[in-house]
Amino acid sequence: MVLSRLSEWAWIGRAAGRGIVNLLIFVVVAFFLVQLIPGDPLVSASGGRLSGAALEQARESYGLNGSLSTQYWTYLTSLISLDLGNSIATGRPVAEDMATRVPATLELIGAGLFFACLVSLPMSYLVVTRPTNRFSKVLRSYASSAGAIPEYVVGILFLFVFFATLAWVPAPSGRLDPILMPPTEVTGFPVLDAFIAGDTAAANSYIAHLILPVAVMTVSHSAILVKSLVLALDTEIDSPATRFRIASGAPRRVVVLSIYRRALPSAVAMLGMIFGLLLGGAVVLESLFGLGGLGQYAVDAVRSSDVFALRSFLIVIAGMCLIVYFLTEVATGLLDSRRRDSRNPEV
Repeated sequence: MVLSRLSEWAWIGRAAGRGIVNLLIFVVVAFFLVQLIPGDPLVSASGGRLSGAALEQARESYGLNGSLSTQYWTYLTSLISLDLGNSIATGRPVAEDMATRVPATLELIGAGLFFACLVSLPMSYLVVTRPTNRFSKVLRSYASSAGAIPEYVVGILFLFVFFATLAWVPAPSGRLDPILMPPTEVTGFPVLDAFIAGDTAAANSYIAHLILPVAVMTVSHSAILVKSLVLALDTEIDSPATRFRIASGAPRRVVVLSIYRRALPSAVAMLGMIFGLLLGGAVVLESLFGLGGLGQYAVDAVRSSDVFALRSFLIVIAGMCLIVYFLTEVATGLLDSRRRDSRNPEV
């Protein structure tokens, strides 16, 4: 009995194992990928001001004077102890830099994901239930164009229209108006900290600066979700289960809810993929709007050839994506038992 129950949940262990293996592979890839950056990172970070004995001393302090194998071993042992090293550009521990930036980026991505879902659900419902409607045809065309326009193009267009032309949004120069003081950090999430502190002016400023980048994320990625939902809903509408409910005289609301329930696993799986896309897009959007999150940190690390910050950024991004992919795989497996084993030919 116990073995039978364990075998029923073994798919979660397999999913976790795949995630761990993928992360270990990426840890190796991240090290050698960053090593391909040309030039000396210390010379680049100092603007060429370091030379001679000072340069050698700096290399020794950062562990850059050893052989490639020595640096790799130091890199692995440091990761095991969760030590990401010190940033060459800021001089602070990379873990501290990351801790101040990850919540702000997650806040941006979370808002983008929420509004993408909020927009996609009624859109997909209209496309499926009113297929001959003109607006439905426009929405279907919009869904078919998923991923056709890069985020930065939409971002530049929105800045030109809503900031430069209409002046409806604040300048893309950070998360908070320069005349305001940031609230006391409690959670690291700027908007949430402002509400906890009761600082409505800061909260309103944070939200105002997020409106445009969140709108860009919503427009850029809701089409992907609409397309996935429409395909899943179209399949479920023609399924025997739906025909049975209609034939048995079930109310329209019950039929629609049952269709959405069966289409939910596909939508959840797509949400995991969209999270990865949003995380990648945050690098561009945070630079474009001056939001100063994790993406901006990566751009600054590339500009200064900060190998420790760049490696850590890649590992943190990979870890976040793999955690979300694992959670979506577990969620889809719980919603649909056929998806619990990727070797299942029925899925």
